[in-house]
Amino acid sequence: MRKKEDKYDFRAFGLAIKEARKKRGLTREQVGAMIEIDPRYLTNIENKGQHPSLQVLYDLVSLLNVSADEFFLPAADLAKSTRRRQIEKQMDSFTDKELMLMEALANGIKESRNAE
Repeated sequence: MRKKEDKYDFRAFGLAIKEARKKRGLTREQVGAMIEIDPRYLTNIENKGQHPSLQVLYDLVSLLNVSADEFFLPAADLAKSTRRRQIEKQMDSFTDKELMLMEALANGIKESRNAE
C-alpha cells in the first residue's frame, strides 16, 4: 500500500496553470465554465496544489496549452516546454513577414549566445 506522503506535489503545476490562465486573460469563473468545474476547485489547484482529477488535468492542459511533460517527465526527456508551445501557437497566426522577423530575432539571439 502506498504512503499518503508519497503523493506528487502539484503546486508547480498549479502555478503554471494560473500563469497560463492569466496570460490568456481568463478568470477562474470563465475557465470553470469552459471545463465545467467549480471555480473554487480551480483556486485550490492553482494556489494549494490540489490534485486534479485526470479529466480536469487533461482539460486544463488542453485549454491553456500547458505542457504536462515538464511536470511529469525528467528534464532530459522534455519535448517542448509550456512556454515553447504557447509561442508556437501564437506564431500559427503570423504572416510570412512576421515569421521572417521572428527568424531574424532568433538568429540574432543564437549568434549573441555563440559570441559569449
